[in-house]
Amino acid sequence: MTYATDRIHDEIAYIAYHFHWSLDDILDLEHRERRRYAEQIATLVTRAATER
Repeated sequence: MTYATDRIHDEIAYIAYHFHWSLDDILDLEHRERRRYAEQIATLVTRAATER
């Protein structure tokens, strides 16, 4: 099974933007870990937006 290149780039950009991690650090993550971080960030961002 392949994973869309655009989707990987979106995840990398999202994590890098919010956590300020390097590209190498993000690419070292397993796919499942990277997805989980992206999902957790989305949860935090959504929660912060609704608490305003």
